[in-house]
Amino acid sequence: MDRPSATRELFQGRWLQVVEETWPGVGAWEIVRPADAAAVLARTPDGDVLLVRQFRPAAGRALLEIPAGLLDMDGESPVACATRELVEETGFRHISIEPLAVVFPSPGAWGERIHLFEAETTSEPDGDPEDGIELVRLPFDEVVAEARAGRIEDAKTALALLLSASRGVGG
Repeated sequence: MDRPSATRELFQGRWLQVVEETWPGVGAWEIVRPADAAAVLARTPDGDVLLVRQFRPAAGRALLEIPAGLLDMDGESPVACATRELVEETGFRHISIEPLAVVFPSPGAWGERIHLFEAETTSEPDGDPEDGIELVRLPFDEVVAEARAGRIEDAKTALALLLSASRGVGG
């Protein structure tokens, strides 16, 4: 893999870092480096998808999303993060979980990778979603149709739905 010839930190915040990297043949480039993330498309045994609606300050409104979170705990694997976020955000536990994809949502300036997973969950939750999160349970085929129509605004959610649907495992 290529490496930059120089790196200079421009900003260090709680959740991300901004650096300027100089690349041979490209020049100086500002790059946002947040922690990587994991997200899980979770389906119940009856074929419903578990989504969460929560306020997102960068979007200025609440968005409908699959459960997700940052890999911000020392030594936590992507699958462990996805498992933790599923429980925290929905109250459901998984029966099985498998990788779906690893994606760069905005590689022009962001170094974030999102590890997407697909899980089958228990029938009922063991607990409640964390504060500020509304659990939304919808039929898989209905949510996939919304993604295909461009009505799911969150990119990781739309992609996970479309990838899962392309595998031919209907709800």
